[in-house]
Amino acid sequence: MELEKTDVLAAIQQLEKENRILRKKLERSETTCLELEQTNQKKEYLLRQIINELEDSQKEVEEKRQLEQTLIELKRTQSQLIHAEKMSSLGQLVAGVAHEINNPVNFIHGNLTCIEEYSQELLNIVQLYQYHYPNPVTEIQEETDAIDLNFLQKDLLKIVSSMKLGTDRIRNIVLSLRIFSRMDESEFKPVDIHEGIDSTLLILQHRLNNKPKYSEIQVIRNYGNLPQVECYAGQLNQVFMNILANAIDAIDELNEKRTVEERKENSSQITISTSVMDLEWVQIAIADTGVGIPESIQKQIFNPFFTTKPIGKGTGMGMAISHQIITEKHCGKLTCFSNPGTGAEFVIHIPVKKQVCNPV
Repeated sequence: MELEKTDVLAAIQQLEKENRILRKKLERSETTCLELEQTNQKKEYLLRQIINELEDSQKEVEEKRQLEQTLIELKRTQSQLIHAEKMSSLGQLVAGVAHEINNPVNFIHGNLTCIEEYSQELLNIVQLYQYHYPNPVTEIQEETDAIDLNFLQKDLLKIVSSMKLGTDRIRNIVLSLRIFSRMDESEFKPVDIHEGIDSTLLILQHRLNNKPKYSEIQVIRNYGNLPQVECYAGQLNQVFMNILANAIDAIDELNEKRTVEERKENSSQITISTSVMDLEWVQIAIADTGVGIPESIQKQIFNPFFTTKPIGKGTGMGMAISHQIITEKHCGKLTCFSNPGTGAEFVIHIPVKKQVCNPV
């Protein structure tokens, strides 16, 4: 019986000992949990700080991006304003020069008709004198031989005819300058698209024909039956000028890389095609046989300040402004198709009637 009591007491003591150990472990665990909780709080605080800093950093990046975009837009707007001012000044100058040239040329051209009639009448009188007095006095015969009267009679009317052709040419150039400047048509008006293209080509004629190193650039006109198109005529002519000038540059660049034989075998051409689409839209396609545009560059050609030309030969604004005129001013579309070495084609789509453009 006493042995059993001893065993029970020993068991109780063992249990109490284990209980004390468990309590100590529990106390240590509570301390550890408290320390972990404090550590977690510190980590959470640091994490929140990091998140806040990241958010602030993202805001700064976004603000910087917006500022950069704003700066690009400001530069673009500034360049467009400068370009618009230059074109306006150029248009006024062209219109003024055309007006000043037109009056004296018309005066000369009108009087040439009278000179031609008077010359013919005087030559008829001379011929009558020669018929009725075939043997003039010595003094008249000597003067006749001195001035080579026979040649003078043949050449005089040719000279007058040449002068008339020259004044006709000047009048056509003046008319083209006035059409191109369109100073009296700053609003949307129905115009003849072909008239604007032809006036632009006439202004660029010196670059198409004067080719001392290689043959002239042929212009092929595939004109469709277009209706009058409501547009800003002067601005649309600027687009034609930019595209055609670039086409000439591309052809010249390719010809510079060719040999004389290759230039003779490969003709240089600019093809202009116009057509009506769905009765409400017109298409103007301008294709050249120039050097072409690499695919990597095609996506950038309408970006402001982008240019592949050497410094001093291009600002990178011509095609960007052309794209804006077509898309924003006329609610149309300007696209480019090209393969290097086979030329490029720019296609313009604009509505026949004025439309309200959807904001991009």
